[in-house]
Amino acid sequence: MDWLFYENEAMNQGYKVICGIDEAGRGPLAGPVFAAAVVLPPGHIIEGVNDSKKLSEKKRELLYEKITAECLCCSVASASEKEIDELNILQATFLAMRRAFDNLEIKPQLALVDGNQNPLLSQASVKTVVKGDSKSASIAAASILAKVSRDRYMLEMAEKYPQYQFEKHKGYGTKLHYEMIEKYGICDIHRKSFLKKVLEK
Repeated sequence: MDWLFYENEAMNQGYKVICGIDEAGRGPLAGPVFAAAVVLPPGHIIEGVNDSKKLSEKKRELLYEKITAECLCCSVASASEKEIDELNILQATFLAMRRAFDNLEIKPQLALVDGNQNPLLSQASVKTVVKGDSKSASIAAASILAKVSRDRYMLEMAEKYPQYQFEKHKGYGTKLHYEMIEKYGICDIHRKSFLKKVLEK
């Protein structure tokens, strides 16, 4: 498989600086949605990089350090649970992606974005790539940074709200998480728009 197919195709079209963008945490009931943007050196593949969902937590942590060390620049940003409730999850995801892109030290001319929807970035063209995190080196790197950053945040929240056991489910809608919500109600970091049925009880 050619991990640099989309990057090389873009360079052949005249784009010099290309970033990959991906998100983590669209589905959980609690916590922000995170997004990352990564600019890799031209022609560079970081060994072991793959779709973050296919990697163990330990492998993701190791790769996080490699990516941040070897990339030309990277940025991680988020949109809060309150912004998710106000905007909806798709628009909040786009907001996190735009924040990550805008915070890059080097400004890309093209962003390869995971999925099939355009977050409409300022001053850059966008190419969406369905399942891009398992096809593009840049998007895969971004998926790892976003996932690790979100998991680390949820571990901090596990210390702040120990009763919900966020360290076990990272805010996703597991049986355990629903049981804890049933027992303790919701807390400040829960997405109210995701829990309407629970709140109606």
